[in-house]
Amino acid sequence: MGVIESYRLRWRRKRLLARALWRRRELHALSNRTAAIGSEPILLFATLRNERVRLPYFLKYYRDLGVEHFLLVDNGSTDGSAEYLAQQPDVSVWSTQASYKRSRFGMDWVMALLRRYGHGHWCVVVDVDEFLIYPFCETRPLRALTDWLDASQIRAFSAMLLDMYPKGPAEDQPYREGQNPFEIAQWFDSGNYAISRNWAYGNLWIQGGPRTRAFFPDRPKAAPALNKVPLIRWHRSYAYVSSTHMLLPRGLNLVFDEWGGEKASGCLLHAKFLDTFAAKASEEMARGQHYAESREYKAYLDGLRDQPDFWCKWSEKYINWRQLEILGLMSKGNWA
Repeated sequence: MGVIESYRLRWRRKRLLARALWRRRELHALSNRTAAIGSEPILLFATLRNERVRLPYFLKYYRDLGVEHFLLVDNGSTDGSAEYLAQQPDVSVWSTQASYKRSRFGMDWVMALLRRYGHGHWCVVVDVDEFLIYPFCETRPLRALTDWLDASQIRAFSAMLLDMYPKGPAEDQPYREGQNPFEIAQWFDSGNYAISRNWAYGNLWIQGGPRTRAFFPDRPKAAPALNKVPLIRWHRSYAYVSSTHMLLPRGLNLVFDEWGGEKASGCLLHAKFLDTFAAKASEEMARGQHYAESREYKAYLDGLRDQPDFWCKWSEKYINWRQLEILGLMSKGNWA
């Protein structure tokens, strides 16, 4: 990388950090239990809006993995999400009515909390419909993974976002509060992914899967990115650049081994396509608070008019993480 490009990235990181500090004033604590955070906790950070029906299983899933405290931003929910979270003993929740779009789609708020509370800790940064799968996750807690990452001097753990979907129209299979969403959304695309390298930031850029074939068949490069870095030992000088797709310093994005091996990675099972999806897409389209004038949600609404069935003859039913490794969607690397 040239001197000019290196300087440009350093300057951008400083601007992102300054934005987060400025946006911190938009957050108002509803329940701040961070004083109870221990010396070496695993923390989870997220922004949400009107996700009450998802929250019980989301919290249970990550508690079972080993997350010890949740630091969440509620962006003007009207369904009781904030009130429910404020009652949870291991949750600190902040509220804001400020613009989701002007906060870089919630990342400024999350980074403000990461800088204040996440420094020096392993942090999970996800949406409430994303569920982290990593090697040996059925038998080893998240602490085993972070201990191994520490011993290997690895600061960040990448994961591919894997869109999960039901067989048949989602509207025909109602989701119940507290239910495991993957009892309904059991299927995924085993192939149909395009991977390229972002030379400026050093990360891999992944697109494809059911969202591309269902909503962006004629514009695959406009489809959402599937590469994410959801687990990181945070430092107050770090910054997420675009959602959790990439970070600065750029060395945090080097999730591949240039010498021929393969670094450990995981998947984020994405429970977006439930019967709640159409109403959520309509709400977000009306708000107009998403990237590129909510282009993604416009494509969703256009595609949902025909009640699509995402299942096709190439769909594969999810079994476990080893299945995903065999398919090349994640890797245990040299973690034995």
